[in-house]
Amino acid sequence: MIKSITHSFSAQRKLGTFFYHALMIVVSFLMLYPVLWLVASSFKPNGDIFSTATSLFPENFTLEHYINGWKGFGGYTFTTFFSNSLLVALLSAVGMMASSALVAFGLARIKFKGRNIWFVLMVVTMMLPGQVMMIPRFVLFNSMGWVGTYLPMIVPSFFASGFNIFLIMQFIRGIPRDMDEAAKIDGCSWYGVFFRIIVPMIVPSLVTVAVLTFMSSWEDFMGALLYLNKPETYTVAYALKMFNDSSMSDYGATFAMSAASLVPILVLFFFFQKNLVEGISIQGLKG
Repeated sequence: MIKSITHSFSAQRKLGTFFYHALMIVVSFLMLYPVLWLVASSFKPNGDIFSTATSLFPENFTLEHYINGWKGFGGYTFTTFFSNSLLVALLSAVGMMASSALVAFGLARIKFKGRNIWFVLMVVTMMLPGQVMMIPRFVLFNSMGWVGTYLPMIVPSFFASGFNIFLIMQFIRGIPRDMDEAAKIDGCSWYGVFFRIIVPMIVPSLVTVAVLTFMSSWEDFMGALLYLNKPETYTVAYALKMFNDSSMSDYGATFAMSAASLVPILVLFFFFQKNLVEGISIQGLKG
């Protein structure tokens, strides 16, 4: 009797697991289909892109679109645009990671007058849509003479952000305060506690912040649209739009450059996947 019930329960669990994985495969395929179609179309001749739109496998494989697309426009190749995006994204990631970690450490560990007020104000900034700050920021940066440079896209990252501060704070709060006290007894200042104790233990959250900031900066179209006005300074996101405008009929080249722009993000994600997942999952458990 017990064996029969156990066998029935095991069979139901296996059946449930099968349907769960089957559903996840179908949903994942539906989510990835547009990207797969984009990549597949980038290897098709222009004449086959829409005539064979239902097929993900090119009948006539070609690399011509990547060769032609990489030539860019206005005398600048996509090497320039990729380099520009890499510069902006790397500096933004480093600035956001460092500044957010410092602010998070101060709010999570150091007791000072008005700490709760500053924490509330920090949380409030998370509720402000980016569109609300768009015009004030442009007016400010324009008055400073920064429009036409990368400064408006990079400098704000060195002043942290509410979401990243909150994320790192949750990680720091999981570290026992006894370790801070032990470090102070050994003669460490707050800076020593931060760099020698806290930073090595919050690496997953720092990687999470850096990767998310890199991805956000890499795909930042609105920032480039507002602040960049010279082709030699365009980032990939804005260059793709301008390239599409300059070659309206060359869909294959547009698809090819769009697919190429995904490569750095995919490489970054798979390289730091372990730290990224660990950082996000731990924040969720502690929240």
